[in-house]
Amino acid sequence: MTKYVTSNCTPTVFPAATFDAKEDASNLKKAMKGFGCDQKVITDILAHRGIVQRIEIAEAFKSLYGKDLKKELKSELGGHFEDTILAMMTPLPDYYAKELHDAISGVGTKEEVLVEILCTLSNYGVKTVAECYSKQYGSSLEKDIKGDTSGHFKRLCVSLSLGNREENPNVDEAAAKTDAEALYNAGELKWGTDESEFNRILVNKSYQHLRRVILEYEKLSGKDLEESIKSEFSGDICMGLLYLVKCIRSKIDFFAERLHKSMAGMGTDDKTLIRIIVSRSEIDLGDIKLAFERLYGKSLESWINGDTSGDYKKLLLKLIG
Repeated sequence: MTKYVTSNCTPTVFPAATFDAKEDASNLKKAMKGFGCDQKVITDILAHRGIVQRIEIAEAFKSLYGKDLKKELKSELGGHFEDTILAMMTPLPDYYAKELHDAISGVGTKEEVLVEILCTLSNYGVKTVAECYSKQYGSSLEKDIKGDTSGHFKRLCVSLSLGNREENPNVDEAAAKTDAEALYNAGELKWGTDESEFNRILVNKSYQHLRRVILEYEKLSGKDLEESIKSEFSGDICMGLLYLVKCIRSKIDFFAERLHKSMAGMGTDDKTLIRIIVSRSEIDLGDIKLAFERLYGKSLESWINGDTSGDYKKLLLKLIG
């Protein structure tokens, strides 16, 4: 019944073996000179450099021309191609901080984005992003989450935003059984649901421990934990807990599902598509590609081919390898 898939951490974008930041900066300057902009040159350079190299190019650009490369790119480019390039030029913690801020600010809250980012980062990652958020926006991530969410979902997101998950890789089988029983008693066996128990266990215990908890829960209840969550919860808290359990089972499958959802049906959720492809390209996008094809029977490349167009499409295809 339970299946876990671990990532081998296969990236699709690698730092260039031979690299000259000043030469790249000069070529980017030429690509943006005169009428129009050579987006092919920009793609060929930036899609074949790691983020550290891209930042070095930006520093070289400022040194050579006294101009901010990101601002120059922003003024020359447009649409989703621009969005993708600017994401590629942003260090990951700063990029995640911006995505979280965009999800919280404006009309309505993008609850799925909050959970997607917070439940897939390590403790160190969460704390680093929270620091970047504070520097960029002059407010704490926790405070802004509290101001823009409510109820049990607010408590879930606040807990996730603290980055205090246990990280001990060792699994105590007796403790896993105890936690499985606590979840069962808080949901299936209770009139009403004790949401705080789900929060306490799923947000704070290590992923290795929780994989064992899920196995024990299934033995105890005869059903998947996801089935129980769907029957016990509704709305944003249901979504948040389901996302957490999916991440516990397999982070790569979770990202593959998010990519599929961003392109399935009418219209494309380009913001999610760009965020996952850019943020995972130097981590495990190779694994996510394989998971996508296993889950949906068609390659990620074929979906992107059918769902995007122009230089934006070419850039995404370069990034997925």
